[in-house]
Amino acid sequence: MALYRFRVSFEDYDEVVREIDIKSNQTFEDLHRAIHGAIGYNCEYPSSFYISNDQWIKGEEITFMPNQRRIDRGVALMDKVKLSSRIDDPHQKFYYTFNFDRPFDFHVELLKIILDENPLTSYPAVVRSVGEPPKQFGNVFNPSALPPAGEEEFDFLEEEEFTGEDADEGFTEVADADELGEHEEEAASEEEEEDDEFGNEFSDNEGFEDEGHGRSGHDDYD
Repeated sequence: MALYRFRVSFEDYDEVVREIDIKSNQTFEDLHRAIHGAIGYNCEYPSSFYISNDQWIKGEEITFMPNQRRIDRGVALMDKVKLSSRIDDPHQKFYYTFNFDRPFDFHVELLKIILDENPLTSYPAVVRSVGEPPKQFGNVFNPSALPPAGEEEFDFLEEEEFTGEDADEGFTEVADADELGEHEEEAASEEEEEDDEFGNEFSDNEGFEDEGHGRSGHDDYD
C-alpha cells in the first residue's frame, strides 16, 4: 500500500511543522484527526479541507461536522472521501481550516509518495515534529492560579497601617497650623497699632499747622 507524506504547517505560525505519513486509502477525516493528534488539539470541531493550487487558492471543499448550509450545498464529507481520490499532483496542496468559530488555518502539502509501508507502523504516523503550536483557545482563565483563601492580599499601594503615632502626628500638624494662625494675628495687630500711632502723629501735625496758620492770619490783620 502506498503512503503519502504530508507537510502540515500553520499559516500564521509557519515555524510550527508536522510531517505525517498516511495510507493512500485512508480518508480526509483520518488526516484531520492525525493533524490534531500531532499538535495536541481537540479535533471535534467543524472544519474543512479545500483542494488548492500553488497559491493556496481554495477549490473544492471537503468538510467535517457540517452546518445545515453545507449539507444543503451537498459538500463532501471527510469520512466519505479517500485521500487518493483527490491527489492529482505529486505536490498536491490542501488549504485546511480548523474550527470555524475560532479558526486556525493550515497549509497541507504532499511531500512525496512512499511505495512501501512499514508493517510495524500504525498509520497515520507523525515522522517529524518542529515547533510548539499555539494554545488551542489562547490564554484561558485558570482558577488554580489564584492565591489560596485566607492569605493576605498584596497591598499594591504599599500603604502602612494607620497607627496611634500617625494620629498624634496628624494632631501636631493641626496644632502647628493653629499656632501659626495666632502668630499671624499677633503680627497683624502690631501692624495696626503702628499704623494708629503714625496716624495720630500725622493728625497732631495737621492740627499744629492749622493753629500756626490761624496765628499768621491774625498777625496779618494786626
